[in-house]
Amino acid sequence: MSPSGDLPETIAVVPGFLLETFSLSSDADDLVSFYTGDDETHRRTPVSPDPTKPYVTLTFAQSLDAKIAGADGKQLALSGNESMVMTHWMRTMHDAILVGIGTALNDDPQLNTRHLPPLPLHYPYRYYLPRPVILDSNLHISPDCKLLKNYREGRGRRPWVICSSSIDPSGSDRDAFATRSARRQALEEAGGCVLEVRADHGMISIPELLRTLRDLGIRSLMVEGGASVIKSFLAANKHPAGPDKPAAVAERNFLDMVIITIAPTLVGREGIFYGSDLLAEELPALRHLKTELFGQDAVVALRAVLERPARTEQ
Repeated sequence: MSPSGDLPETIAVVPGFLLETFSLSSDADDLVSFYTGDDETHRRTPVSPDPTKPYVTLTFAQSLDAKIAGADGKQLALSGNESMVMTHWMRTMHDAILVGIGTALNDDPQLNTRHLPPLPLHYPYRYYLPRPVILDSNLHISPDCKLLKNYREGRGRRPWVICSSSIDPSGSDRDAFATRSARRQALEEAGGCVLEVRADHGMISIPELLRTLRDLGIRSLMVEGGASVIKSFLAANKHPAGPDKPAAVAERNFLDMVIITIAPTLVGREGIFYGSDLLAEELPALRHLKTELFGQDAVVALRAVLERPARTEQ
């Protein structure tokens, strides 16, 4: 839904980097998406060629030594103001935004667009906010978190909390089931929507998660971290190699785009790295699209492809 009348000049500044990366229109009415309340307003957004899943953008900020957080997951201010604004514009282009429970507990994020240029006080619309999605297998998120508080106060969409469906209420997990049932009730009373998704080796299945979100109308998903979530999405494309299935070719991509903000700083060995235990042949094949400076940060856009691009021998 685009507002009628002239758009305020302050909002017509969507970075061309994003419009080109996502192949979106630069028409004035498409530059900014608005919503009122917790509606399901549809606007221009990237769409996956695979109708069974949303378009998935994996994006995060890292240091030069590939660290995304400090010791014990402590939040680091890696993004400069210019790249942070770019990231918040990117949020307006996606139906939903996903983080893991580690990020939710350590950072208590709002996942909104507060860094965008302010709109006039009398203006009847707001910047489009993506639906917050939290991966939380055992429902550890607090009912008092900012995401739920913002929803209750009319300043954000209703968060969806994704938990594992692997607990058996009639077996040895009876106590755990009772505990989680109480947590679920508290979250729902606080305004959250709790959804169960099948687990795979103790972790929420990424393919099943994406299928569920698409069935619920989510056309595009922005994944922001933390480390275990980034690793899970990078590893989701893994396929065993065989006579008819070379490791360099994947059957399908669960990622569509990877956008990494690289800050000109070093964190050191105590920082959190996201790529441990991942082998090169297990990672998605990526094709470089564009690199652009936002202030002092370099932002790299890469498209996921099925076949790994050949590299020239030195």
